[in-house]
Amino acid sequence: MNIIETNNLTKYYGKTKGIEDVNITVKEGEIYGFIGPNGAGKSTTIRTLLGLIFPTSGYAKIFGKDCIEKGHEVRRSIGYLPSETFYYERMKVWDLLNYSASFFKGDYTNRINELSEVMELDINRKIEDLSYGNKKKVGIVQGLLHKPKLIMLDEPTGGLDPLMQKQFFNLIRKENQEGATIFFSSHILSEVQHLCHRVAIIKDGSIIQVEDIATLQKNNYKKIMVKGENLSIKPFDFKGVTNLTLENQTLKFFFKGDINQVKEKLQPYKIKDLLIEDPTLEEIFMHYYE
Repeated sequence: MNIIETNNLTKYYGKTKGIEDVNITVKEGEIYGFIGPNGAGKSTTIRTLLGLIFPTSGYAKIFGKDCIEKGHEVRRSIGYLPSETFYYERMKVWDLLNYSASFFKGDYTNRINELSEVMELDINRKIEDLSYGNKKKVGIVQGLLHKPKLIMLDEPTGGLDPLMQKQFFNLIRKENQEGATIFFSSHILSEVQHLCHRVAIIKDGSIIQVEDIATLQKNNYKKIMVKGENLSIKPFDFKGVTNLTLENQTLKFFFKGDINQVKEKLQPYKIKDLLIEDPTLEEIFMHYYE
């Protein structure tokens, strides 16, 4: 079952493009990464999915229901953390979270306490006394307190220190293991690489690649480093080779194609060291953007 499905989803702000012809599907139980630099269209996509802004054309469905026509229904089962959170400054954290819980049926007292303990959040403090990172923790607890079926995270780790980021990722994995689907927007590629099953890369408001993490790395180019005597750039300047450099008797380049071609080029040389490895997600990302 697809939890999220879009068809040519487009949003213009007047004549300015937000997103155009965005087509993505997110499967039930998936942790789906949505990556791109600031201004690429990540937040616009999420806000359109949530019905916070209306699309110019195309449509989106969540749980098989139209995000605009049935928005009030689908939002009951969604937990949302925006990239920036704003609250009533003079409220206590506990009062704010209880107010948020009142929109859902049931008693969420234990759930609020459990999540606050995991995130090391002091629920007795006033919002105005919290740092940016602690306000982000409030948003995390608020977004998860009702055990949503779909969790939508827009740049969720801003303001969190490294130890708290680890706590947060462990929490998200636990929610996923208990059945929640995760849609995770970020420009920090290491986060996506270690957390997500699949990733969509967005550039200038359009999706340029959708792939699972392992396949994206496997089917992409290889990073190659060669150390040897009297190496020359010229023999290695052939189709499939990019980012070719030679410095201190060390040849470095990216290659996509039949690795035997590289092997043939190396035969005339006395090789001291050879390293062939998969690129990081960040290197793949930069390759697509360049």
